[in-house]
Order: sequence, then structure tokens, then C-alpha cells
Amino acid sequence: MTSQTTAEKALREPQGTPAPAPAKGLRGHPWLTLFSVAIGVMMVALDGTIVAIANPAIQQDLHASLADVQWITNGYMLALAVSLITAGKLGDRFGHRQTFLIGVVGFAAASGAIGFSSSVALVIAFRVLQGLFGALLMPAALGLLRATFPAEKLNMAIGIWGMVIGASTAGGPILGGVLVEHVSWQSVFFINVPVGVIALLLGVVILKDHRAENAPRSFDIGGIVLLSQAMFCLIWALIKGAEWGWGDFRTLGFLGAAVALFVVFALSQKNVREPLIPLAMFRSVPLSAGVVLMVLMAFAFMGGLFFVTFYLQNVHGMKAVDAGLHLLPLTGMMIVGSPLAGLLITKLGPRVPLVGGMVCTAVAMFGMSQLDTGTGTLTMSIWFGLLGLGLAPVMVGATEVIVGNAPMELSGVAGGLQQAAMQVGGSLGTAVLGAVMASQVDAKLPDNWAAAELPPLSSQQLDQASSAVEVGIPPVASGTQGPIAEKITSVAHDTFVSGMGTAFMVAGVVAVIAALVATLTKRGANAEAGAGAGAGHI
Repeated sequence: MTSQTTAEKALREPQGTPAPAPAKGLRGHPWLTLFSVAIGVMMVALDGTIVAIANPAIQQDLHASLADVQWITNGYMLALAVSLITAGKLGDRFGHRQTFLIGVVGFAAASGAIGFSSSVALVIAFRVLQGLFGALLMPAALGLLRATFPAEKLNMAIGIWGMVIGASTAGGPILGGVLVEHVSWQSVFFINVPVGVIALLLGVVILKDHRAENAPRSFDIGGIVLLSQAMFCLIWALIKGAEWGWGDFRTLGFLGAAVALFVVFALSQKNVREPLIPLAMFRSVPLSAGVVLMVLMAFAFMGGLFFVTFYLQNVHGMKAVDAGLHLLPLTGMMIVGSPLAGLLITKLGPRVPLVGGMVCTAVAMFGMSQLDTGTGTLTMSIWFGLLGLGLAPVMVGATEVIVGNAPMELSGVAGGLQQAAMQVGGSLGTAVLGAVMASQVDAKLPDNWAAAELPPLSSQQLDQASSAVEVGIPPVASGTQGPIAEKITSVAHDTFVSGMGTAFMVAGVVAVIAALVATLTKRGANAEAGAGAGAGHI
């Protein structure tokens, strides 16, 4: 029997043995395992947003160009997205404990190296390494939770895991602002070193490796190469599309190459003894729905959050720390809501909480589409809080649906799929909503400018003004008289807010579609193959 046939059988018939008695002592204790992996996951989640605050200081200190600074973020994102599924397979093959610990050590070491870097080229190189080691760490964390927790407690564990990711992602700008303002940009990276040491020590003492009886024993090298190339082409097109233009032959070329490579990858998986991703996994409608749901959720969340930071800082004139504090309702509701969502999903199953969560997210997005230049803190807090409340059950439930509907021996691949879906969704949301904003600004700025009776702009000046307005910055030239500067600022902010409203409307529609997709989800068919399912351990 081939491994693919085995995977098909595993999807039809849940595998594993009954969960054992609770672990005694430190090693393998479920809640201590959760605490240990949460420390490591926190580093990766924080770095997704904390570095954005440090970029201006890095640019000034290292005399970097705008393209260099963009690569500080893009290099990390590309390395992470391209490697996640392969990293999950490494965990399935060699054990999630070892993979997690290597990821922690590598991520912390790369972070320290960035802090000591004296050129932007080194910063970018080590950021790529950060992404590669972060990819090892994230799916392994989910694999460890899946193997350690019994089915009736897995949702609660995933809830707390999701809480850590959500809080770290939303809290990144606050911590980054404090460190950059009061210490240095290097401290944003140095802080990962002691956190990594703590995660390593806890992992060595606490984590226990569980191996599925039919864990993979070989690698699909061809599949790894094809999938990595496909993911690179897709994410690269999404990153560069706004700069090149969505109709540009380069953008279309990379998107076309991504589609072709994904097709070739799918065809290749049918003829491999132990494929990277057994296609039988996607015969599970709930698992496939969970992956799509994660993409759509990240589209709305990451794409929307991208504009919120510009709105708070450039329209309302807040510093990074103040902007982060205004996002506390979002962070707080995710912190409170994620564990509660875990309990609710355990009792009701994922479908109702997931549908309800995406409906709340849609309502929040439609509400945020009404924000304007004079919106007060209370109104913003209501919509941000509702968004956090809606996202919490989706982060938890979609993860459980993906991981729980995959066979135990593919838990790492499933974890990689979950994380890759988030990366693709976030990149897609930022790109598409960014294009919506750009089109709105291009359409409305000339009329708004003329209506304010401002001096006419040349085509080149208009292009430059549009680029500034797309992120909420008034294109006020130095030496501009006060009354005219005020008019330009008013036109720029009104145009930006109008574009942001349209972008949030699109995000709301996507959230409604996600709510419909959520009706196809159900509790993981293989969730019982949790704690104690592995035959071997360390």
C-alpha cells in the first residue's frame, strides 16, 4: 500500500490510540508544553509587525534606500511563506520537538545578528534567515499541541495559542515604538535573544517528541522545489504588483508562473511514494474549507489593519505608541475571546462560532468603512473591539478544522498549510485593498483638488501627490503658506478616508463570503488521534 493510499485511509478513519492519563512531571505536560511553545511563537508573531516601527530608524542609521527598507520586510515574508509547508514536513519526518528547538535557536541567533549588522545588506540577509527559522518553528508548535493535548482540550489550547499570536501581532507596534523611541532600533531585534534562550531552556526540559506510527520516511524533493517556486512567484507578484501595476507583464508573468507551477506540483504529487502534500487531504471538505477560510480571514484582517495604522498615525497625527494603544480594544478582545472561543468550539463544534465570528468581522469592517477624519476614540474602539471579537473564534476554529481534519502523521504539513494560508491571505489582502485605495485616490484626488481651488498640478506632480495620499500623508511642499497647507491637508485626508472606506467595504464583502465558507466546516475527523498517538518519543 502506498503512503498516499495510507493517507486516504487516515482521512476516512481517524487514527490513533485513546489519550493516556495526564503526563506526570515536566516533560510532556500539556499545559507546560503550551507555555513553552507560546514563548517561541510570540517571537515570530511580534516580528511580523514590530519591525515596521523600526524601519524609518534603520533607513536613517544605515543610509538605506526605500527599496532596501522594503526588502527588510519582503525578505522575511517571502522566506516565511515559501518555507512553511516544507518546514511542517520536516517536523513530521524528524519530530516536532527537534524542529521547534532548531527554529528557536536559529531565529534568536539571526535576530542578534541583525542587531550587530552594520549594513542594510546584512540586515536583509539575516531577516531572510529569520523567516526560514520562523517557518520551522510555527508548524512545529501546532504539531506539538496536536500530539500533546487530548481532543477535548485541544481547542482550548489552540485558543490560547491563537491569543498569543493575536496579542503579539497587535502589540508589536506598541512595543516597537517604545523600544525605538527610548532605546534603539537594534533593541527591537536584541529582545528576541533572551526570549529565545528562555524558549530553548523550557523546550529542552518540557517538550516531548511524539511520532506517528506511519510518519513519513522520505522527502519529495521535486515537490519541495515546485511548491517553493510557486509560493515565491505568488507572493512576489502580490508584493510588487502595486509598484509594477496589476496589468504589467511582469506582474501577470509571475502570477501566471505561480498558477502553472501549482498545477505541475499538484500533478507531480500523484506519482510520488511519499508526497509533500497528499492530495487526498483536500478531499476533506472541512479541511479545504478551513484553508480557504483562513485565507479570507487574513485577507480582511491584515489588509484592513494595514490602513488602520496609516489612518491613526497620518490622519489623526498619533505617534506609533499612541496608535498601538488605540488598537488595544482589538488586542484585548482577541486575548479574552480566543480562550473563550476554544471552550465554545469544544461544546458546539466549530461551525456556529466560525460563522458568527466572520459575521462580526463583516459588521466591524462595514462599520470601519464609516470612519472619517473626525471620528473619536470611542467610536473607533467599538469597531476595533468588535473586530477582535469576530477574529478570535476564526483564528481558533479554522486552525482546529485544518489540523484536526488531517491525519496525525501530517500534522506538521497541516500546521504549515494553516500558516501559509495566513501569509497568502495577508499578502493578498494588502495587495488587493492597496489597489482599491490607489484606484480611489487616482479617481477622486484631481476633482477634490480642483474643488478646493488649489493650484493645478502637472501629471508628474499629481502622481507624486497620489502616492503620498494613498498612505494618508498630505503632499505639502516646504514653504507652502499656512492656509494653502491646511487646504491640501484637508483634501489629502478626505481623499484617503474615502479610499479607506471603499477598501473596508471590500473587506466586509470578503468577510461575508468567509461566513458562507464557514458553513462547510465541522469538527476534525482525526482530532482523537491527539495525545499519545505517536509510537515513539524522546
